[in-house]
Amino acid sequence: MLLTALQVSCQKNEASILIKIAPLSNALHEISGITTLENNKLYAINDSGNDNTLFCLNQDGKILKEIKIPDSKNIDWEDLTYDHNDNIYIGDFGNNQNTRKDLVIYKVSGILSNTISVSKIEFIFEDQKRFPPKKSNLNFDVEAFIHLNGSLYLFTKNRVKKSPITTKLYKISAKPGKYMAKLIGEYDTCKDPSDCLITAAAVNRSGNKIALLAHNKIFLLQNFKGDSLFNGSVKKIKLHHYSQKEGISFKNDSTLYITDEKMKHKKATLYQYTLD
Repeated sequence: MLLTALQVSCQKNEASILIKIAPLSNALHEISGITTLENNKLYAINDSGNDNTLFCLNQDGKILKEIKIPDSKNIDWEDLTYDHNDNIYIGDFGNNQNTRKDLVIYKVSGILSNTISVSKIEFIFEDQKRFPPKKSNLNFDVEAFIHLNGSLYLFTKNRVKKSPITTKLYKISAKPGKYMAKLIGEYDTCKDPSDCLITAAAVNRSGNKIALLAHNKIFLLQNFKGDSLFNGSVKKIKLHHYSQKEGISFKNDSTLYITDEKMKHKKATLYQYTLD
């Protein structure tokens, strides 16, 4: 499953730049995930230490609405994804210490129709036997996932302090229930943990482009087939802008929204990036 030398990979040219759209409200100082719906609105969450609120934003990053998600708790919300059938998925799977046994994805239905209901997708990893695992196996933290063809695909944030840095790919059903997340792939992102830990993911509406985000880089997956998401081409795009980026979403097939958290001398910010 591990793809290295056989992986089709190339470095992006420098034609595109990350464009700042606007600073975000202090209410989103720890923004950890975004997604875009058919109404052209962005939806966003904060991570651990914040409440169970889903924020609706316009394309300039202004908060239009705050939605309390019933029957939910924000232990460590890390990412959002959408299925284009009026269902948003909130990933409560932040797991820095690799000790959690209560990982859950909240399926929030009826956002567009204003008839909100919430159900749970609970899971454990099929290959995690110890909580926490040995230091050499600290790869059960997740900050990124997508919905694709009726399933959810989760990408781990590797906390093993050695190179190469490997993200693991898991698959579970998008239907409410309790599941064993199946390990279906791995990919070596790079050798530098400051530059290639996966913090968010997005898929375009056609389902043929996947963007994985790191603090200073995008991994663009294309030409994949079925569950073999890393078996196509992976383009590594350097952003030349290091910050705590934790949110990514497709605006359209060629444009991405990206967000980062508040840092010491700057507010959380919404950006735009155009793909070649």
